[in-house]
Amino acid sequence: MDLLARLLGLAAKPRQRPRTAHLKDVMSMRQHLLRTIEDCMSVPAHRLRRQIERARTPQELWLLRNDAFQLIAQRHDQRTAAHRIDELVKIFEGWLDPKQLARIR
Repeated sequence: MDLLARLLGLAAKPRQRPRTAHLKDVMSMRQHLLRTIEDCMSVPAHRLRRQIERARTPQELWLLRNDAFQLIAQRHDQRTAAHRIDELVKIFEGWLDPKQLARIR
């Protein structure tokens, strides 16, 4: 049965642990997140930029994406916000648990 499950791709795959991010990695992720809100000029956008600059881990940055989504949706629309935030998924792949990297629907 185990062999059959492996052949069919049904066997549980070992979970990969997220990589450890170095400063240059976090800086790159930070820049990508900042670019998503570069055309948002409100006070909340300024506040979010400061939070992004203070974030020290991929996890902290990823948790700020919801705030970025709200700002972008207010400035543009939800479709634009979803597109911009979904583009971040590929930037954060490998740095976070894959279960956390859900796209916005």
